[in-house]
Amino acid sequence: MSSPADLPHTTAHEKAENLPLGELLSDLTRDVSTLMRQEVELAKVEIKESATKAGKGAGMLGGAAYAGHITVLFLSIALWWALGQLVGLGWSAVIVAVIWGIVAAILAAMGRKELNAIKGMPRTAETVKEIPPALKPNTEETR
Repeated sequence: MSSPADLPHTTAHEKAENLPLGELLSDLTRDVSTLMRQEVELAKVEIKESATKAGKGAGMLGGAAYAGHITVLFLSIALWWALGQLVGLGWSAVIVAVIWGIVAAILAAMGRKELNAIKGMPRTAETVKEIPPALKPNTEETR
């Protein structure tokens, strides 16, 4: 095991040896404050990004729900028309209903893909892991 005398001399060592304790604490406080502000800004950016994706996905799922409603409506009309006429007059409504069904399936798939792409706040989570345990709230790991 190496002793502190064996460690390479760095700028931090010079600061520690030459600056008063009050100034070192002031620097530490400023640096921690800057780190926390940066973490908050990063979290804000990631939340905004995730909310935008969630909005897109929700809009597409809303469109899929509307298209599904139209599908049921046209299938009902088609069945009613086909049974009422017992000829081919109702099949035009079936074609329209199938088209709406395809639209609903596409919108649902796209909306689901958007919602599955939401990652939350990965960069914030990663950088918070790098904060030394002494600066974290009092938890089991820091006791």
